[in-house]
Amino acid sequence: MAGSNNKLRLRDLINTGFGANSSVEGGRLVNPDGSTNLKKRGIPVWERISVYHTLLRMPRTYFLLAIIIGYTCINLIFATLYFTTGVEHLAGVSGSQTAFGKFVDAFFFSSQTLTTVGYGHVAPTGTVTNFIASSESLTGILVFAVVTGLIYGRFSRPRAYLLFSSNMLVAPFREGRALMLRVATYKNNHLTDVEALLTIGMHIQENGKTVTHFYPLDLEYSKINSLALSWTIVHPMNEDSPLFNYTEQEIADAKIEVIVNIKAFDDHFSNIVQQRTSYTHKQVIYGAKFLPMFGRAENGEYTLLELNKINAYAPATLPEPKSAAASA
Repeated sequence: MAGSNNKLRLRDLINTGFGANSSVEGGRLVNPDGSTNLKKRGIPVWERISVYHTLLRMPRTYFLLAIIIGYTCINLIFATLYFTTGVEHLAGVSGSQTAFGKFVDAFFFSSQTLTTVGYGHVAPTGTVTNFIASSESLTGILVFAVVTGLIYGRFSRPRAYLLFSSNMLVAPFREGRALMLRVATYKNNHLTDVEALLTIGMHIQENGKTVTHFYPLDLEYSKINSLALSWTIVHPMNEDSPLFNYTEQEIADAKIEVIVNIKAFDDHFSNIVQQRTSYTHKQVIYGAKFLPMFGRAENGEYTLLELNKINAYAPATLPEPKSAAASA
């Protein structure tokens, strides 16, 4: 390879948290949403999964669906208890109804008790039924306290709200080449002291075996004061780069994966936020450049940032690769 001699003199990272044995890897190391592409087993599922973290991080639609399913299941359980005990102990339920009608009345009485609404149309009579109703009231208080805490936790959890370009580009840069990606905030939050850290994983043949080496990628600017618009993160592919003089085919053969970490201060949360993603060799566009995604508004009174153009690029002619000796 053209860059083989160059990467041998670079010091790779050994503290990335990922192993060097490529034969145990399953696809990419980091998913586009920043989560680790990893599944664990060997202990029971209830010991290796945190319900709190799962509910806090799951998509909004799934979270609402989980609440609805949980609410329905609790009511079904208590409705079954009321029905088994006997609906005759629920004053206001007609004895002439079918079994299904009685169960429906027991279900709605359960929902009124669980939420402590208590319309009064149906009321428990007898010690056993009152005990079940009291237990359900306590259950409702505890459950809704937990749900309220989860909703607040999801609402107040600091997030970076970053939008990354779908691809990385190998583009012309200062009479040479550079690996570029673009990032912008898509909410009305304001990030300051924004730092970027890029790490590349490369599959390399050593002693007839494929191993993964990790290298830090030097950036043109690794920190900016404010991310008001978009930021094109640039890694110059010079003699200090593990990708120095790499061709498109060599990038594909090395099955590179670039792990991107962004850390910033959000003055709305008054807290540090961070977000991570990764790009595989399949997401690298060789010979292209990003197109502008912001400009002056038509009335000239403000700057317009068009987030739908974050992936916009055009073909570009790359300069001929330089030898390490010529660069020196």
